[in-house]
Amino acid sequence: MAQATAREAHRAWQRGQASSKRGRWAQAEREFLRAARLQPNESVFHLNVARTQLHLGRLDDALINAKRALGADPTSEVAMALAVHCLVSMGRHGEAATLMASADPAMPRGVDYWFHYATCIEYQGRPLEAIHAYMQALSVRLDHVPTHIRLGHCFMALDQKEEAAQCFRTAVALGAGRDELHLRGLLAFREREVCRWSDLQDDLDALRQGLEQLAADDDRPVTAFAHLSFWDDPALHLRGARSFANYVARDVTPLPPAAMAPLEGRRLRVGYVSSDICQHATLILLAGVLEAHDRNRFEVTVYSHSRRDDSALRERVVRSVEHVVEIGELDPRQAAQRMRDDGIDVLIDLKGYTRDSRPAIFAYRPAPVQVSFLGYPGSTGAPWIDYIVGDPVVTPLEHAAYYTEKIAQMPVCYQPNDSRRPLPQPLPRAQCGLPEDAVVLCAFNQPYKITPQTLVLWAEILRRVPNSVLWLLEWNEQVRKNVEPKALALGIDPQRIVWAPPVAYETHIARLRNADLFLDTFPCNAHTTASDALWAGVPVITRMGQSFAARVAASLNWTVGIADCVCSDDAAYLDLAVNLSIDHSGRHELRRRLTHARSASSLFDSERFAREFERLLLRMAKRAIDQMPPDHLLRNR
Repeated sequence: MAQATAREAHRAWQRGQASSKRGRWAQAEREFLRAARLQPNESVFHLNVARTQLHLGRLDDALINAKRALGADPTSEVAMALAVHCLVSMGRHGEAATLMASADPAMPRGVDYWFHYATCIEYQGRPLEAIHAYMQALSVRLDHVPTHIRLGHCFMALDQKEEAAQCFRTAVALGAGRDELHLRGLLAFREREVCRWSDLQDDLDALRQGLEQLAADDDRPVTAFAHLSFWDDPALHLRGARSFANYVARDVTPLPPAAMAPLEGRRLRVGYVSSDICQHATLILLAGVLEAHDRNRFEVTVYSHSRRDDSALRERVVRSVEHVVEIGELDPRQAAQRMRDDGIDVLIDLKGYTRDSRPAIFAYRPAPVQVSFLGYPGSTGAPWIDYIVGDPVVTPLEHAAYYTEKIAQMPVCYQPNDSRRPLPQPLPRAQCGLPEDAVVLCAFNQPYKITPQTLVLWAEILRRVPNSVLWLLEWNEQVRKNVEPKALALGIDPQRIVWAPPVAYETHIARLRNADLFLDTFPCNAHTTASDALWAGVPVITRMGQSFAARVAASLNWTVGIADCVCSDDAAYLDLAVNLSIDHSGRHELRRRLTHARSASSLFDSERFAREFERLLLRMAKRAIDQMPPDHLLRNR
C-alpha cells in the first residue's frame, strides 16, 4: 500500500513537472498538491508546490508550503531559501532573520545562507550586526562580490565612508559586471565625502571611460547624482542619467495615458513628491512657497515618503497644503495608482536621483504633466519627465541639447526661498572658535564638492592673505584627518583651518554671519548653502561653468545684485577672493547690497516666487489641455 501511494505521488509529481515546463502553473499546482497530500513527509513535493505558487503570485501560500518543506526536512537549504525569499518579498525581514537564526544546527551554512541572513538584518536598520554576518559570508567565500557590495552599504550607514569605498573597490576588482559603473561612482563619491584623493583621478578616468561607452539604449545602473560633482560636463551627465532612467524603467509598464481636463470650474491639481518632508534643505527653500500657493486656483497634495521628524518645518508644510499622503509603504506602482486616482494634473519630482528618490513612480506616468524641480540640478534623462524647471542662467536655451526634458524657465531664479528664514543675531566669534581680527573665509559646502584643485586655490588665497582663516564644516569625523595633512603639504598651517560642527539650523545662520566671504566650490556649486550665506549677508565668490550644478550660485548672485562676484575661471576666482579679502570697504559695500536684498530681491520673496511658479505650471497645463506636446517655456515668451 505504501509503495502504491509513493508511486502515485511520484506520477503526480511528474505530471506537475511536465505542466510547469509548459507554463501551466495552475495545473502544475494541482498535481504537486496531490503529491504532497499523498506523501506529506517528502520535502521536495512541498517545495514544488511553493515554487508554483510563487509563479502564480501567491506569496502567502508559497510561504506556508516552503515552511512545510522545511518541516519535512529541517536541514534543507533550498526550503529555507525559499521561505526567506517569500518573507523578504513581503517586507518581513525580521521574521526572515528569526527563521534563519533558528535553523537546524545540521543545516549547511554556506555563503548564500550568511549573505541572506545579513541582508535581512541590514534591512531592519541594524548595520553593525549585519557587518558581522557579512563577515561570516566572506569567511566561507572571500571573493563573493554581492557581500562586499552590501558591506559597503553598511559602512555607509555607519558614516564610515573610507571603509565603504574600500568595499566597493574590492567588488570592482573582483568583477562587478553590469554594476561596475555604479560601484565606481559610489567608491569615488564616498572618498570625496572624506576628501581622500589618493586614487581619485584614476577612479574618475575609469568611470568616465565607461560612461563614454554607454549607448543611448543602455540600461546600466549608475550614480548619476555623483557625476554632477565629478565633472563640469553636462553631455556626460546626460549620458549617465539616460542609462539610469532606462534601468529604472526596465520592469515598468506605464499606466494608460491620462488626458488633462479643462480648468473651467475647477482648480489645477498639483502634486509634490519627496522624501524630504522634514528638517531638510528642500523644505528650508520650499516651505514659504507651499504656504503661498493660491488655494482658489490650485489644489496641492504632498506625497511624502520621508521620516516624520515632528520638526516645526514639517508642521508648517502639513498645515499649509490641503493633502499630505504618506506613500512610504506603497510600492512604485501602488503610489502611481494613488496619484492617478487622486486626479493629479501636474506631478513634481523634488528628488531626481538624489538619496532616497523613487523615480520609478514617475516611470509609471501617473500624471499628464510631470516635472523635475529643485532637488536635482541636471537632466534626469527620463522620457517620462516632461519639463525641468530652471532659469535663464542655470538652463539657457542654448543648453537644451543637454536635457531630455523641455526647459521651463522661471523669470529670474529657479531656486525658491523662504521669506520666514530665521535671521538671528551673530554668535560671538570666540564662541565659534574664530579669531576676532581675522578675515574669515567660509566654505561650508559638503566635502564631496571639494576637489584637489579647489583646495589648492584656497591654500593660495590663505598664503596671499596672511591674516585669514579658512572655515570648514566638519560633516564627518574622517574629513579633518584627510584635509589637514593636505593643507600642510600646500604650505598652510592646519591651525588656520577652523572646523565647524553640525548645529541646529538657526544656530548655523547665527554663526554664518561671522564670515567675511563665502568661497564656493566647482564644478558643483553651493545651492541651499549659497542662499543661506546670501541671506546671512555673506558675499559668495563663485565660478560658473557649463552644467546646471556649476551655475546655481551664479544665478543666486545675479538675483541679489552681486553679479560682480561671479567668475569665469580659477584665475579670476583667486584674484577676486584675494582682492576682497584685503578690501574691507569692498566687502562692506557687498554686505550693504545683500542687506538690502533681503527685503528687495525676488530671491527671498516666497509670495512672488509662488505666483511666478504658478504661471509656469499653468503654461504647462494649457499645452496638455490643448493636446500639444511639451515645449520649451522661456522667460520672455
